[in-house]
This record gives sequence, C-alpha cells and structure tokens, in this order.
Amino acid sequence: MSRVSKPYEIVERALELSTTDGLVVIADEHSSANLRWAGNALTTNGVTRGRTLTVIATVDGAEGTASGVVSRSAVTADDLEPLVRAAEAAARGAGPAEDAQPLVSGVPSSPDFTDAPAETGSEVFADFAPALGDAFARARSGGRELYGFANHELTSTYLGTSTGLRLRHDQPTGTLELNAKSPDRTRSAWAGRSTRDFKGVDPAAMDAELAQRLRWAERRIDLPAGRYETLLPPTAVADLLIYQLWSSTARDAVEGRTVFSQPGGGTRLGETLAPFPLTLRSDPHAPGLESAPFVIAHSSGDSASVFDNGLPLAPTDWIRDGKLERLTTTRHSAALTGLPVAPAIDNLVLDGGGERSLEEMVAATTGRALLLTCLWYIREVDPATLLLTGLTRDGVYLVEDGQVVGEVNNFRFNESPVDLLSRASEAGRTEKTLPREWGDWFTRAAMPALRIPDFNMSSVSQGV
Repeated sequence: MSRVSKPYEIVERALELSTTDGLVVIADEHSSANLRWAGNALTTNGVTRGRTLTVIATVDGAEGTASGVVSRSAVTADDLEPLVRAAEAAARGAGPAEDAQPLVSGVPSSPDFTDAPAETGSEVFADFAPALGDAFARARSGGRELYGFANHELTSTYLGTSTGLRLRHDQPTGTLELNAKSPDRTRSAWAGRSTRDFKGVDPAAMDAELAQRLRWAERRIDLPAGRYETLLPPTAVADLLIYQLWSSTARDAVEGRTVFSQPGGGTRLGETLAPFPLTLRSDPHAPGLESAPFVIAHSSGDSASVFDNGLPLAPTDWIRDGKLERLTTTRHSAALTGLPVAPAIDNLVLDGGGERSLEEMVAATTGRALLLTCLWYIREVDPATLLLTGLTRDGVYLVEDGQVVGEVNNFRFNESPVDLLSRASEAGRTEKTLPREWGDWFTRAAMPALRIPDFNMSSVSQGV
C-alpha cells in the first residue's frame, strides 16, 4: 500500500477500503497553543498537534439500515484498514439505527479539500503576550495579582462520504480567562473573552475592569436570599441560553418532556416567549462567530445524527421577535415531528434591540439592583419548566441609584431561562462574550446584558 499521510489522503484511502453500503469518514487535524500565568508571571506555555479519525459505516438490511462508529487518535496509514473493518463490524453487529436516513449527497466539494490543514502556534500570541506582560507590571504596582490562561485551538475537519461529499472546514477557537485577586485572596474578580485569533484582545483593558471590581469589593455588604432586580452580564445570559438551546430538541418537545411542550400535546412553536422583540438565532456565517456551514456529527444523539453529516446549515431563528420559531431537528426527528429540518449550529446570538452597554444600564438603575459577574455550577432541576440552579461567582455587586456601592455575598439561584425572557425589562447592546460555565464546549456567543426585575436568589452561598 502506498504511504498516505495527508488528511485528505487518509479520508480517500479509508473510503477505498470500504466493503459496506455506505461510509462516512471524518478526519480532524488539531493544533493548539496556550499560555498560563499566576501571581503576575507566566508559568507554562505549550503547543500540541494531533489527529482523530472517525469512521461511520452503514449496512442496509431487511429491517433497516444499521450504523457503526469507531474513532481513534494518532491514526497512520497502517491503522486505516483495521479501523474501517472495526466500524464495519460494529455496523453488522448492530440493529437498525432509529435515525437512519440516506447519506447526504449533491453538496459541492470544498475547493480546499486537498490543501494542508491549518495550524496554530505560539505566534498567535505575538501581540498579546507583550501586552499581557505590561498588564502584569500594572497589576503588580497596583497591589493585585493576575491569574489565568489563554488558549487557541485550530481544527481542520475533512469530511468524505461514499456518496461523493468532500468537505473541509477550519475552525479557530480562542479563549482568555483573567482573574484578579487581592494579595490576601479575600477579593476576586473575573473576566473572559472569546476570540478567533487574539487580535484586538486587550489585557490592559481587562485588568482595568478587574481593578475597578476589586475596589468595589473593598466594602462588603451582606444581603439575605430573595428576589432582586438583577443585571445579568452577557456571559451569564450566554450560559443560560446555551442550556436552553441544548434543551430545545423538537422530538422531546413533541413527546411532552420539555418546557417547549404544549400541555395536552404538541409544541409551543408560535407562542410569544418575550414581551419585546428578542431574537435568538444561529448563523454559521455570523461575523466573528463563524462556525461549520455543514453538519459534522461524530455520533448520533438527541440533536445530531451521523446520517446527516455534510448537510448544509443555514441561518436559523430559534426565537423571532419574541415568538418561538424553531426547535432543533435532525432529518429523522423532523420527519417524526412534521417540523422543518433545523440542525444545531455551533454559535448563538441574542438580539434585543438595545443600545446601552452594561455600564450604561448600571448608571440608569434607579433604586437597588444586583450586578452579577458570572454564573457557574449550573444544573437542571426540572426539564418541564427548564428550571436551573447554580451559583454566582467572582463578584456580586450592589447598585444603588446608578452607582456600585459595594460587593455582596454570593447566592444560589433558581431560575428558568425561558421564564427570564418573559420577565426581562431591558436588553442591552449585543456583544461577543465568553460563557463561563460552558466555555469548554461552546464559545461562539454574542449576547446583551439583561435586566430582570425579580431574579430569584434562592439562598446565600459561601462560594467565591
């Protein structure tokens, strides 16, 4: 066998080896670069490379089509035939796949399918690293310590199928988390950023924001649990609405298992969820949030099907002008429910029509309100209402008549994001944000800050 090593050659050779009715091959070429720091000094940095190959074999039978999926890392040419045979054996040993559909065909090939994979490296931090060093110096002189990490990943995905698809997508993903602490560690503040390339990321501005929050925390005010007017920053809104998106599968709604189920049967599609024209949408071509324009499914589940690999993705409004417009479907679940095909897309944007920044929303506050930094440890309590619980973290601040007057204790909250949308009294300006809780899985989000008149802080938490 001739030696093959380029990703597209690996895909083509795996397809040539197939002896089943259908085959999907996904080659993911990964590279990453990272920086970590603690106490105003870099501690580690590194660069990694890797390859993962996923082979999905399908076998037609009298009772339906079965599928077998096998994924392995560090695959070489010598590993290909055993991998393909393992996927085929898994398919032959499986029963008919519930989500079976004809493999996607007729999608034009990517012109760069045979090109070398894109790669990241330490050069991605060429401008960021010196600026971070300057931020360390300012923090040191200001009596605070900076901790955190910067990570950049680039994945080139090559998708080939026995029906002729040859698709390629390069996905850059950058995240930055910066935490400032007082020297005695009694005060802490956090900020995060999502970026495609670390261009325009300003650690000095982030440090200045954190320094202000540490100053706010010099005054401590204890508050009891209760319902408070609350300003949710974009990162917190993203964490809540990402969970809502993950919970919006059409099949579960039709079967009466989710907050989007209509009592007595059916779904809440067409129902008004928000009092003003909020639009929650995904778009693979959203500027700065670009994601794969076709389905990449390494396994089947509630919101994805391996049979849909290569299916083109289009801009989708999940909520339009306050009304529930779409629930996520695969081709299989769309056929089951009679709803349009609407696969999940790897970004999320909430538009509320507002123009104010979070700072301007704080300044416009009359009376008392809480200003959150972020949420974490979010867990589902009740799928029927999508009631979530979680904790505040790294700073909850008291606002009185447009001024932040101090830091208050942390809380546990109990809220449903669907219910929050119905009660929001203001949406600010939509801006790119990094979800704090789900940032390891979902980074491409743009959200406004939301003002909630009666956010439920269900108990006091000792978390930091």
